[in-house]
Amino acid sequence: MVSRAERGPVADWMRTVDRWLLGSFGALMVIGLVMALAASPAVAERLNLSTFHFVDRQALMLIPTAILMIATSFLSPRHVRRAGLLLFVLSLALIILALMFGAEVKGARRWIFGLQPSEFIKPAFVVLAAWAFTEAGRKSPTAMIARLLSFVLLPLTIVPLILEPDFGQTMLVSIVWASLFFIAGLHWFWVVGVGGLGVAGGFAAYKLSPHVHERVLRFIDPDSTGGLVDTFQVDTALQSILSGGWLGRGPGEGVYKRILPDAHTDFVFAVTGEEFGMIACMALIAFFGFIVLRGLWLASRNQDPFCRFVAAGMTIMFGVQSWINMAVNLRAMPAKGMTLPFISYGGSSLLALGLGMGFLLAATRKRPVADLHHHLVAAE
Repeated sequence: MVSRAERGPVADWMRTVDRWLLGSFGALMVIGLVMALAASPAVAERLNLSTFHFVDRQALMLIPTAILMIATSFLSPRHVRRAGLLLFVLSLALIILALMFGAEVKGARRWIFGLQPSEFIKPAFVVLAAWAFTEAGRKSPTAMIARLLSFVLLPLTIVPLILEPDFGQTMLVSIVWASLFFIAGLHWFWVVGVGGLGVAGGFAAYKLSPHVHERVLRFIDPDSTGGLVDTFQVDTALQSILSGGWLGRGPGEGVYKRILPDAHTDFVFAVTGEEFGMIACMALIAFFGFIVLRGLWLASRNQDPFCRFVAAGMTIMFGVQSWINMAVNLRAMPAKGMTLPFISYGGSSLLALGLGMGFLLAATRKRPVADLHHHLVAAE
């Protein structure tokens, strides 16, 4: 505990940061390391790697992730905006480089210099969208420019993602943008219009993209493709969860992880179900639900419009990504290649989550009324 009389950046941070969110993210990192121990050795052995190859890499990546999250949470709202803009420009440039020079993996060009820049553009997009919607709501000369930016920002972000193609991230970014638009006071007439555009975009992707067409067919009726569509991973994931029952087979006793190619990444939730049981899965879902509810509650109480939008956007992004991953594991929606936050193995995903949740912690820090007034005047 820090005395209220003590002054300094660290003491001020410890008094103002939301400890429930901070503790929850730390707990998720520990759970992720445990699940890496459960899911990844079988994958490493199939790839002729050392047994704990992915576990060691996950543990090493958690260190910079935690440092990045805590360091980002020290930022003021003004510095959050600047960091978001810089991150967006760099991520967009790297996505374009990946499209031009990146290696093709599973039919997509998403990697460049060992990074997946589409992961980093998500938190940056939330920050810029939050700034645009905040400025659009003010009575200022820049309001019209901000309104235009709030509309241009979405296609500027998702068009490169579609070209990769990465329709999972495209859907996630679009949902976050629509949610922020709704929070900003979007009229119900426009809600219907935006929803219609989303449906039309999904239908166009289904018709024009062989990748999406295959994924949807795989989900609706695999037999209709005459065996041309592989449903092995999603079918095996569901069987893995069902085989665990309520209490699971026990740590390290899973069978399906030995034949599930992405057991340590996209389908780690299925390994959780098999080894720890449905009760553990429901507890994990409740834990994610607590983080989402906590984040939205803190956002609703925030008097700074920009911080309110950032907190709501980051929380929605975190919650929707978690929901998509779990739904895919339960075969409730087509496969998206989406990681489970802080649980799935992945370097770029972990670092991007560290940044995003650092922005969330920075936006939800308690600030004196005088500091808040100074920030609002500076923003105007």
